Amino acid sequence: MVVVGPDLIKEFFTNPLVEKAYEILEGDEEVQTLLRMSNVMAVKRLNYNDHGPVHSRIVAGSALEVFRLVRGKAGSSMVKNGTGTLQDAELVVMMGAYLHDIGNSIHRTLHPLHGVCIAKPILDRLLPQIYAGTGKSRRELYMIRQEILHAIYAHDDDVQALTVEAGTVKVGDGTDMAGGRARVPYRFGRGSIHAFSALAIKRVRIEGGKRRPVRIIVEAKNPAGIFQIEYVMHKKIQTSGLKRFISVIFRYGGKSRRVSL
Repeated sequence: MVVVGPDLIKEFFTNPLVEKAYEILEGDEEVQTLLRMSNVMAVKRLNYNDHGPVHSRIVAGSALEVFRLVRGKAGSSMVKNGTGTLQDAELVVMMGAYLHDIGNSIHRTLHPLHGVCIAKPILDRLLPQIYAGTGKSRRELYMIRQEILHAIYAHDDDVQALTVEAGTVKVGDGTDMAGGRARVPYRFGRGSIHAFSALAIKRVRIEGGKRRPVRIIVEAKNPAGIFQIEYVMHKKIQTSGLKRFISVIFRYGGKSRRVSL
């Protein structure tokens, strides 16, 4: 069992590609500026919740944990379709998750599409650095690039994820909801059910399950927290392609209930 948070990503540094890519992303001036601009647009101009660097770190770790648990039954689409190895698939999950919201640096509206357009030249620049000395061909890097772009585009609620890797990015995005970090874009300082329920979430944990390989446990301070599952996580799971592998548990007041997906 793990707690969803910004340090979870470090558990996956056993894959040298993930560690190297994360370090490069964290130190890249363009990437970090785009993430900060995403928060200028989302937080300062729209009064929405965090879509910047911390969100990127949280989603990257959460998505990798979901991928680790689910691939025993769901497998890896990249391995199955011949577009990469399992190590490549983990890299795709991490980079897709880390970069999924950079389109907000242009506008919240259509941000998944903006994100794909922005990410393409960045990936063309960074992937050769990440894979330097590995013997990967340009053709292989192009395939990996497209898998990352698919994950960025498919994180939108209304877009069907076509790979296991993209599906885990989408689910990981939905888990960043503790302490007011809900993915419903609510406006701070207003007494709406969005804000009230977002502040109700204390902690989100991910663990392996018996009937389904992924169990997401959402712990709340009051029952309003169920709203976040129904309006955020539920929508993302529905179009993730991973619904049959995931169960969601809502805990409040010492009681647990399984949420219907």
